[in-house]
Amino acid sequence: MPEGHSVHRLARQLDDVFAGEVLRVSSPQGRFTAGAALLDGRELLEATAHGKQLFARFAGEQILRVHLGLYGAFGFGGDQGFRGASSIGAPRRIGEKEAYDDGTPVAYDGPPEPVGHVRMRLVSEHGWADLRGPSVCEVLTVPEAEAVRGRLGPDPLGADTAAGEEEFLRRIGATGTVIAAALMNQALIAGVGNIYRAEALFRAGLDPWARGRDLPVPVVRRLWQDICALMADGVRDGRIITTRAPDRADPEAPVWPDHAYYTYQRQGQPCLICRTPIGLAELAARKLYWCPACQPRTGRSA
Repeated sequence: MPEGHSVHRLARQLDDVFAGEVLRVSSPQGRFTAGAALLDGRELLEATAHGKQLFARFAGEQILRVHLGLYGAFGFGGDQGFRGASSIGAPRRIGEKEAYDDGTPVAYDGPPEPVGHVRMRLVSEHGWADLRGPSVCEVLTVPEAEAVRGRLGPDPLGADTAAGEEEFLRRIGATGTVIAAALMNQALIAGVGNIYRAEALFRAGLDPWARGRDLPVPVVRRLWQDICALMADGVRDGRIITTRAPDRADPEAPVWPDHAYYTYQRQGQPCLICRTPIGLAELAARKLYWCPACQPRTGRSA
């Protein structure tokens, strides 16, 4: 599932190529026909993200909400003025595939015929976007959209990270859930997925099974700040890289993808810091990666 940095990049992409444009909206697959009819012929005013949720506001106070889920992805195409990523979403084995405008003229006489199960198609004068396989694609009123946002925790990529930090401290301090599960709860912090969860806990040296309410406030504060920094790097780079340069096994080798992570999908391999084999466990139906030596059990966990 795409993590929060990818959805923020997607919102920025939609804003760059569609904001201010009157769009033709359709559902080639047919599963979004009624929703597409509500948006067709309206101007896209802005696209924003909160965690893993995308919100696109159209004229007439119509809000398109998209959650990509495990399999959703947007594909883009158009003329040389239609800049940005050619694909954002899942599956993402080695990051988003991107193709930026290099100024070379591109012939464009409209979008191609839809291929596969296209849930929604957005078309402007200069290009198009096709959405396939989302878990959610719906049109909401403004109050309905605000209600969805209200159920989400603070977003490390939000505009007010200081306010988000205080809310994160409050929510983590009130939960008896182990921190590794808490970070995956979108009602406690929005946008963190399995990679950021594993990597942030390792960088903090935290026992994944320590309960949120047992963690000292300064520790939780540093955890939030590190997640904010890592996810901001992800927005900038288009991929998740969490290792620090001095810790990489081969400083001369390309960082992505083989030297990008400390623990994620490195089970059985030596820890980059202490050489202890990286552990693998199942927690809340998701795989958890951690270093048993660098993240020792504290005795205050479940």
